[in-house]
Amino acid sequence: MFEQTFRNIDNVLWKEAGCATELDYTEQTSWMLFLKYLDDLEFERSQEAELRGQDYEFIIDAAHRWSRWAAPRNADGSFDHDNALTGDDLIQYVSFDLFPYLHGFKERAASSDTIEYKIGEIFGEIRNKFASGYSLRDALELIDELSFGSQAEKHELSHLYETKIKNMGNAGRNGGEYYTPRPLIRAMIQIVDPVIGERIYDAAAGSAGFLCEAHDYMRYGTDGQGDGKGLSTADLQTLQTRTFYAKEKKSLPYVIGIMNMILHGVETPNIVRTNSLTENLNDIQEKDRYDVILANPPFGGKERKEIQQNFPIKTGETAFLFLQHFIKYLRAGGRAAVVIKNTFLSNSDNASKALRKELLENCNLHTVLDCPGGTFLGAGVKTVVLFFDKGEPTRNVWYYQLDPGRSLGKTNPLNDNDLKDFVARQANFEDSDNSWTVSIGDVEQESFDLSVKNPNKAEEEPLRDPEVIINEIETLDKESEAILEGIRGML
Repeated sequence: MFEQTFRNIDNVLWKEAGCATELDYTEQTSWMLFLKYLDDLEFERSQEAELRGQDYEFIIDAAHRWSRWAAPRNADGSFDHDNALTGDDLIQYVSFDLFPYLHGFKERAASSDTIEYKIGEIFGEIRNKFASGYSLRDALELIDELSFGSQAEKHELSHLYETKIKNMGNAGRNGGEYYTPRPLIRAMIQIVDPVIGERIYDAAAGSAGFLCEAHDYMRYGTDGQGDGKGLSTADLQTLQTRTFYAKEKKSLPYVIGIMNMILHGVETPNIVRTNSLTENLNDIQEKDRYDVILANPPFGGKERKEIQQNFPIKTGETAFLFLQHFIKYLRAGGRAAVVIKNTFLSNSDNASKALRKELLENCNLHTVLDCPGGTFLGAGVKTVVLFFDKGEPTRNVWYYQLDPGRSLGKTNPLNDNDLKDFVARQANFEDSDNSWTVSIGDVEQESFDLSVKNPNKAEEEPLRDPEVIINEIETLDKESEAILEGIRGML
């Protein structure tokens, strides 16, 4: 129903000089969608209050409501073109009146877990990139055609928004780091199987894909097609306010993540704009821990020494710091599924070996899913998914080598059927041509090498990835430098 409207919005953005990439398209669509959603939500709440004979206190004041500046109406309900701002007047109003007013909510909000605070944060992070007030007027009128009135409409909008995020990821460059293929996320969630009452956490949330899919799984069932009517009012309230928690460092995915969760039915997402790695792990208390962790942390980044001081195992590799963060934040008995570069399983540097030892001794790493090349579009690295439980050591690791039987790419991406065999066999750690079990007693106790080596397939030793070799050289250089600094300090 709304698909053509989304296409028309993209056409407007494509012609706009201030919007050059898919990231810009998604960002600008997001702030307009958010304000339209907020206006529909406030109207719905005011109607409900009126039926109860109560007054409703609007969040947005009358002068800044969507229905006043974006879509003014005549008495008969028709669009009031005479009073609708456009051209330079519209740009001036949005950039220098509306955005500052909305950003001010961050200071005026009673607490950080309110929708007022989220409004303030969002409009402190993004800016209007429209240069033409006429293009902005066209986009606003298209957004106004969308409706958040029914659950079916919200469901369709959430799918369309997910498509935008996927397109942003497929565009490559920075967009790819915000998008994890949804079939992979859904398989991870089925294995971890979160239930209402548990708290779920992602410290590198990106577009909040893990939390959105977990919400749909818990509310609508395994296939996401249920109606959610079996849940009590208390269950729904728990899902809304005390289930999903996230942190995100960058402004664009932070805004997109909030909008994505809203479209999936979480009205006030518990997403905090912060760099999770700045937290000292020694400060984590039991009350801070979570039952379930689902994440695809950024890999390949290099963190500064002051960041590394927050972690017992010092390393510049961002993903390895996040893995330590997740282990610490998981409560005893908690479950995690984390995407990481497959080189983590075999890197020979001291930090990698120490981290594998930590994982095996303090968690039950029961499953390793080996993902094929092309799983992450635009990312030229191979990945694995680590499934582990906190609180008991690893005894056996069950490996599954995912083989869709075709090359993956933009026109032929990973789908849910590709992962059905993995999910089915994982339930009983069933061996097959693509799955096998390794006893921890057979793992070399010096290196703790956990490389994926399928005993059912005779394969030639593949050439090492140049990126892996370069990373190891850099790591060894840094370790040598640290040793030399220590020697100098003793002289």
